[in-house]
Amino acid sequence: MSTPVRILVADDHAVVRAGFAELLATQPDFAVVGTARDGAEAVRLSRELAPDVVLMDVRMPVMDGIEATRRLADSARVLILTTFDLDEYVFDALRAGASGFLLKDVTAERLFDAVRVVAEGEALLAPAITRRLISRFAGLRPATQAAPALAALTPRETQVLRLIAEGLSNPEIAARLTVTEETVKTHVSRVLGKLGLRDRTQAVVAAYESGLVVPGSRDLW
Repeated sequence: MSTPVRILVADDHAVVRAGFAELLATQPDFAVVGTARDGAEAVRLSRELAPDVVLMDVRMPVMDGIEATRRLADSARVLILTTFDLDEYVFDALRAGASGFLLKDVTAERLFDAVRVVAEGEALLAPAITRRLISRFAGLRPATQAAPALAALTPRETQVLRLIAEGLSNPEIAARLTVTEETVKTHVSRVLGKLGLRDRTQAVVAAYESGLVVPGSRDLW
């Protein structure tokens, strides 16, 4: 990117908050514009500082990360910080508009890559990671009626949405369908546009919530 990625770090633990901020600041293409100790402060600072990416903890006082994500989803891309095994609210955060999630023990390189990928407008890292998370938490929820918007998709677009939910990347979808990667990109773009979704992570959520894909199922055809 021609200008540094502006980042806000939100976590109620001072050591964690400072650690992520200091680590991110080592990258020449990043600019840590602020830190927040709770969700309410994250919302306020985001509106003042206009970060490109917000690293958001889930469990925080005053306002949790889910509500903060919901309020910021239209103005900043949010990466959820989670311990994975403990935060059973991550699915809600993704539904609220988060672009993905990071484990709190993430390596430095994965953290840097995640921020860059999300800042460029893509979903976070390997879709398969997101799929496993969504599958786990979606399985705890009652099945919902298929979203009417899915009717707007062509059979091929529906097929592509299933494969996104399975966790396949664009090159992998292209190989599975025996088409070019550019064709896949076109289908993905149309799926997102027709369903009013921002990125692949939201597409995975939509696939599970609509009942198009059953959590844990490997039969996605």
